[in-house]
Amino acid sequence: MIYPQNAIEKLGFAEIRELVKEKCLSEAGRQMVDKIQPQIKPDQIDRFLKQTNEFKNLLIHDAPLPVDHMYAIKPLAEKAKVEGAFLSEEEFYRVLLSLRTVYAIIRYFNEREGQYAHLELLFEHLPIEKAIVRSIEQVLDDRGKLKDNASRLLLDLTQQISKSEQEARKRLDSVFKQAQAQGWTVDGNLTIRDGRMCIPILAENKRKVKGLIHDESATGQTAYIEPEEVFHLNNKVRDLEFERRREVIRILTDLTTELRPHVPLLLSYHGLLTKLDFVRAKALFAIDIQANMPILTKEAGINLVQAKHPLLLLNAMRDKSHTVVPLNIKIDDTDRIILVSGPNAGGKSVCMKTVGLLQIMLQSGLLIPADDTSSVGIFKQIFADIGDDQSIESDLSTYSAHLSKMKHFSTFANARTLILIDEFGTGTDPQFGGPIAEAVLEQLNKKQVRGVVTTHYSNLKLFASHTAGLENASMLFDNTQMKPLYILQVGKPGSSYAFEIAQKIGLSKEILESAKNKIGVQQKKVDTLLVDLERDKKEVLDTKVAVTKREKELIELKARYESLQAYIEENKKEILKKAKEEAKVILKDANRLVENTISEIRSVKADKEKTKEIRSKLNASLDQHSSATAKPKVTKTVVKKEPEGFEVGDWIRIDDSGSEGEIIEITKNNSLIVALGELRTVVKMNRVTKLRSKEKSKAIKRTSGVSATSAADFHPEVDVRGMRTEDALHKIELVLDRAVMIGYPSLKIVHGKGDGILRKFIRDYLRKYNHVSRFEDEHADRGGDGITYAYIG
Repeated sequence: MIYPQNAIEKLGFAEIRELVKEKCLSEAGRQMVDKIQPQIKPDQIDRFLKQTNEFKNLLIHDAPLPVDHMYAIKPLAEKAKVEGAFLSEEEFYRVLLSLRTVYAIIRYFNEREGQYAHLELLFEHLPIEKAIVRSIEQVLDDRGKLKDNASRLLLDLTQQISKSEQEARKRLDSVFKQAQAQGWTVDGNLTIRDGRMCIPILAENKRKVKGLIHDESATGQTAYIEPEEVFHLNNKVRDLEFERRREVIRILTDLTTELRPHVPLLLSYHGLLTKLDFVRAKALFAIDIQANMPILTKEAGINLVQAKHPLLLLNAMRDKSHTVVPLNIKIDDTDRIILVSGPNAGGKSVCMKTVGLLQIMLQSGLLIPADDTSSVGIFKQIFADIGDDQSIESDLSTYSAHLSKMKHFSTFANARTLILIDEFGTGTDPQFGGPIAEAVLEQLNKKQVRGVVTTHYSNLKLFASHTAGLENASMLFDNTQMKPLYILQVGKPGSSYAFEIAQKIGLSKEILESAKNKIGVQQKKVDTLLVDLERDKKEVLDTKVAVTKREKELIELKARYESLQAYIEENKKEILKKAKEEAKVILKDANRLVENTISEIRSVKADKEKTKEIRSKLNASLDQHSSATAKPKVTKTVVKKEPEGFEVGDWIRIDDSGSEGEIIEITKNNSLIVALGELRTVVKMNRVTKLRSKEKSKAIKRTSGVSATSAADFHPEVDVRGMRTEDALHKIELVLDRAVMIGYPSLKIVHGKGDGILRKFIRDYLRKYNHVSRFEDEHADRGGDGITYAYIG
């Protein structure tokens, strides 16, 4: 599928495999990574990708998977399969720990049935055989050692050995004390020689103590003697130990015989642990390179959105001064081959290698660092011509090696082939290399192949511009500052900027002028046209960015206008409503006044003088009412309070509530962060009043009791093991805030080791917390990187 075989290394896939291997916990998992190869079956690729994607989501959003012990079960099962063989205590303990891990994993996914459908396929129909675990637990203790009561005989032998050892030690102590009393011993205590307890005796006194001499000192002045009385007791102990060892072997042999029928199941468990370790490593690597699962299509095409080269991305993460410009490229039925041109060191080769590497990663079941809206098809063949493959042994020159590959490409390529050619046609006289490259490109285009080709040849750019299936593209270049922008623009070819770059480097004007006179007029016009075109493209790009920015501003202005208009409409309705209510009241009062006037006129029987007097009263009432309604509304003038000069440590009173507190931080937008006992609040400067010395003393005295109590019951340790990331960060924030409030110098955060995901998120949060000056791991003997100390300053 890959031609030539070294194309995998040249595209960087071998390095990707090594990085994934580093994430594995077991040797079997690392062996699986070594076997990763691009696949061509869509269903298989889709399953691999979905399993990796599900595991990535599990690592980020779910509780940690219980993978504490990943011992290789297969070699132990193979050993147990042999009749008459038996596993040692340590080997049984490894089997026990691995089985506990397997059962914990199966329970983990059973509790989340349906949530990780593709991962569940790894252990479908795999039973939990608890009888194996129970049998081993009856024999081994929690440290992996054989229990004394594993059998009645073993318990009896253990007790006899203990009793005999005590008797021998008691007798030995008695002899040692007698020898000391006689002055026969040297300074020192009892010692062991050849596994036997001995007394250190001066050489001149060695005949005075009956027993067996096991050793003597280098100077010959001290002899190490096992007393005769103890010798027989020690032999008895040794005989009992031999009997115990035989009983231990019998118990382990019986347990191995009991385990033997379950060997096929143990091998299945081994396969499960290996596959889970393998998928977990791929998921962890995907998190490192910010990878996603693209849309998998049946067509042989590529549409990468915001794609990045994974190795460059990892380097940029380590070196913060570098950034990776994302790549957007589309290869389909219309634009089958993208011909990329542009200046040297402009990013052409990186563009081509990014496409090839991501395609190999995807077909190998690895997620890729691109937007999840990207779509990628499956290719049955990937052909690459990258770098110099000259060979002295095969008598191949650089150009001969290129031609050999072109022969293979043109013979075996088809519509399901992805070709990647770097610096197409180079290595020979451009006058002949260009036409040969054009003919090969024409042949590949007829075969409907897909791919990316980089070149400097003008004839290839011209050929691509009027040939269906081929599309010119260029890497943008800032020809004012003479630096590459690493942005791929499809549709137009790019200039090599040979003269411009040479001029920037400092090549003399005479040499440049001479070179310009030596090239053809037509070629000079083409290159000048490309340079001008590049400049126009740059201007169009800048204009597009400016228009996009202006468009965004207009959208914001429109939203503000619509919001203001809605506010005005809402208030307009309210004003009209109030006016109508006032009009109703006025009409009601006017009607009442008119009715009273008519009634009074009738009561005086229309007397002229009386009527005149009543009318004057009516007019006076109307004038009074009109002046009352027309009286302008007096608006209360609010005097804006000018903010005083504040500093951290000042005590203030909040005008609205009368609460008193201490300023612990002043923000950039003229707001104050104020400590009110254990609480923190943010207020504007113009809403507070600075306390003078007497008021400040009283406020401090009032809050000192609360602070002392808070400090007394504060516990500077928070345990977030097993918690979700959001819950853990919330809990840490609460304790950190309290520590800052009472002035505590440090906080101990216990998060555990696991996969390191929770530790990473916690430390990213601590870096953003203003009051944390630094943080560090606990000492290796007391938890290491499973515990973080955050220092507040």
